[in-house]
Amino acid sequence: MEFSQSDNNNLPLTKFESMLKTNHVLFFDSEEFENIIHHYLNQGKIALAKKAIKLGLAQHPTSINLRLFKVEVFVFENNLKEADKLLNELYQLEPHNEEIFIQKANILSKQDNHKKAIEVLKHALDLTDDTVDIYSLIGMEYLFLDAFEEAKTFFMKCLEADIDDYSALYNIIYCFDYLEQHNEAIEYLNMFLDKNPYCEVAWHQLGKQYLTLKKHKKALAAFDFAIISDDTFVGAYLERGKVLEKQRNYVEAIESYNITLKLDDPTSFALLRIGSCYEKLGQKDLAIQYYYKTVHEDPLLDKGWIAITKFFKKNKNYQKALYYINKAINIDSENVIYWKLYAQINHRLNLFEEAERGYKKALDLGNFEIDTWITRGDLLLRLGEPQAAIINFEEALEFHPENAEIHYRLAGLFFTLHEQEKGLFHLKNGLKNNNDFSFIIDELFPALLKNSQVKSLLNSKP
Repeated sequence: MEFSQSDNNNLPLTKFESMLKTNHVLFFDSEEFENIIHHYLNQGKIALAKKAIKLGLAQHPTSINLRLFKVEVFVFENNLKEADKLLNELYQLEPHNEEIFIQKANILSKQDNHKKAIEVLKHALDLTDDTVDIYSLIGMEYLFLDAFEEAKTFFMKCLEADIDDYSALYNIIYCFDYLEQHNEAIEYLNMFLDKNPYCEVAWHQLGKQYLTLKKHKKALAAFDFAIISDDTFVGAYLERGKVLEKQRNYVEAIESYNITLKLDDPTSFALLRIGSCYEKLGQKDLAIQYYYKTVHEDPLLDKGWIAITKFFKKNKNYQKALYYINKAINIDSENVIYWKLYAQINHRLNLFEEAERGYKKALDLGNFEIDTWITRGDLLLRLGEPQAAIINFEEALEFHPENAEIHYRLAGLFFTLHEQEKGLFHLKNGLKNNNDFSFIIDELFPALLKNSQVKSLLNSKP
């Protein structure tokens, strides 16, 4: 039993806490102690739970349930040896107590012995009529083993036993999703909804499955039914907005997102999507207003800063774009997308050194896309740093060994530095991998067309 602040059920709790303050020992029956301990464990107040267990066992030393709470605390504190020892003692006293097996399985799970934990939990099933929690625990153990089919089966048993167990429903869909069984998930959810036609969670999940399969009309219908079942269901309005966006119905999408702002505190996601819809409708003033609201609501949301920066970049207001991407970088200097945008904007402003710095930072953070390597290398070439450009392109070849564009650039650089052998090597590789890109030599290294070897190779291409 959970204590409530609004009724008299919390009287034993008040009495217990008063006792702790006065050090005047009062008597409680064992069930009262169990409720007090259960309350503290649910609240995460482990120290108070331990005090209640100690005082409870002092007054009721033979109570199995109080000692099981002691086991639970041992397990929580990772004192598995003591927990196992106490469980073995309790098993001798009550070999048919399912809670002993549940706690034993908990210890095995903590020791990563999930198969054995499942065996123990299945034995506990034979000892109880209240199977729902045990089915759920078995399902979780199968999840630990990545045995999603088996996990799904046991979560389904949970839902059969308790039709309102939404956590089991979510776990079932998680298994379907992991196994990429979207059609099977739809079939299961439709069967479930035949029996529970007003289950908003099932309608919501059905809509998400249709959305994954790009069946937008069916997804929209499912989200509409979720809203009919519960017209305060924020998640359904958000998903409905997403579908309407995909259908390019931006006005209705905005209406759907706006409802969520009235039902609950504004979410940065909804504000961002409204901004995006207004931008697609060509209403730039409203778009930027909502983008500003997005980063005000959640300054850590990178998508908000990216949206503002891209908005100004698209509208060729590069100074403002640079201002906002600098603000974003000050908040999170390890965001690759920020640095890529920083580089692109500086490039547009002809601030080549800053642009090169941005591309280098993006590479340092793991952005190994071919255009990042090439653009940075070309900037180094423009900045008169051929050696640094060579190092950049040679590093790029480690990730893109057959990329002709890199080979042509290295060929040009090496020929320019009078390293004929290396130049020929890369020029031949460039021609072999893709001779259509040979124009790179003409564009970046036109003086090389006077080199007889280079000219001969280029003229001999098919």
